[in-house]
Amino acid sequence: MKRIALALTSALLLCTALWAQEPANYSFIDIKFPHDTFTQLLGINKLGEIAGYHGATINKGFTLELPKHFTNENYPKSAQTQVIGINDAGNTCGFYIDSANVTHGFLDDNGKFKTVDYPGTTFNQLLGRNNRSQLAGYYQDSAGNFHPYIYDEGDKGIFELITIPNAVSAQATGINQAGQIVGFYIDSATINHGWFLDAGEFVTLDYPGGTFTQALGINNMNQIVGTYNDAAGSTHGFVYNITSKTYQSVDDPNGIGTTIVNGINDKGWLVGFWGTSPVNTGFVAKP
Repeated sequence: MKRIALALTSALLLCTALWAQEPANYSFIDIKFPHDTFTQLLGINKLGEIAGYHGATINKGFTLELPKHFTNENYPKSAQTQVIGINDAGNTCGFYIDSANVTHGFLDDNGKFKTVDYPGTTFNQLLGRNNRSQLAGYYQDSAGNFHPYIYDEGDKGIFELITIPNAVSAQATGINQAGQIVGFYIDSATINHGWFLDAGEFVTLDYPGGTFTQALGINNMNQIVGTYNDAAGSTHGFVYNITSKTYQSVDDPNGIGTTIVNGINDKGWLVGFWGTSPVNTGFVAKP
């Protein structure tokens, strides 16, 4: 299994975007897994198929076809599973915990599961995938720090390491058809920043006035989603437009101040969740 480093060819750019001038108006649908008080919706494809999991104590993965057709999806013989990314073919990725309490990344292609772990590591998660057999994820080192990578399933299992400027720890959370990548990193002051990487050009994403920002998903229509904390400590989702460099804050009406947007498809549909664990409610938001 080959490993190559993904080089950054330009200097760090700080995104100083203003508010979106024409914010979208979203219609929200709250979704709960049957007979459970904890549901997180994490990824969505162009067909509206959704990846997620339920269970605050023991995580169990699923895919969802709206309005409420859930299909259980758990890595075989795993103790816990989260399904996080989904592409337009309905193939998924995520992570599972085995019987020895080790966390592994996985992908599922039409019901065929495969473990994906960066060589020599004991903690991996895959968080997003595109239609070109590329997946975004990270591994944890022995010091507890995270290192982002892209796993290229279609190129004999190559891992492409991503080095984030000024990061102590970082994750890659999403990748689109153009190979644009998003994620977040933690700096030496333990502050979270979102990031966006496009053909070697690196941009830090900090929500204006926010104290904490994480980029969690990207589509093929120049939109990035994620979460930020305001000065009062409340949590909100956001949509960032790459072209106009503008942000829009997003809150589920039932979860104002506790909303996280984790995924977006090419129609601009959002998925995420709101609430305070152990009670979380998933949502779909349509513009």
